[in-house]
Amino acid sequence: MELLEAIRRRRAVRDYLPDAIDEATLDGLIHAAVQAPSAVDSQPWRFVVVRQRAMLDRVAREAKAWRLRSESSAELRAHLENPGFHIFYNAPALVLIAAEHESPWMVEDCALAAQNLMLAACDQGLGSCWIGLAQDYLRSPAGKEVLGIPPAWAPVAPIIVGRPRGATPPHPRREPQVRWID
Repeated sequence: MELLEAIRRRRAVRDYLPDAIDEATLDGLIHAAVQAPSAVDSQPWRFVVVRQRAMLDRVAREAKAWRLRSESSAELRAHLENPGFHIFYNAPALVLIAAEHESPWMVEDCALAAQNLMLAACDQGLGSCWIGLAQDYLRSPAGKEVLGIPPAWAPVAPIIVGRPRGATPPHPRREPQVRWID
């Protein structure tokens, strides 16, 4: 697949087949992720990969409960209160991208790695989605402890990966607003 095609086809997938994603495939996605640029070439990213269904379900439950305690949006609260809502959409894998330690550019660095990972997943016919609802929990001491994340690491991007159950239609994009200065 050409790069521009992957950019146009990549979608936030929220419905997955239960098929496991093998270690070699996930390793390939991570190797694509680390090709991202980083501030002063720090390459701060570290990865935690969860494929064990029981652990994915546990983290999903705990992240959902954590978020529900502080959620002020009525729409999101209703979503989170739904017992059938799985915060990771039952995806078979979670790739958490973390920075080795807090830094001024850790979010940007890890976000660039996440975009590479998601584009590489699209290129391989896989779906992905950044799960923002899980971020606060995974940054907390409790979330770090569950996944055995070193205290110094700063989780940034929880990305689920799996085989999409079906096609995810594109959302229309607004025309870019550009101010040209010549």
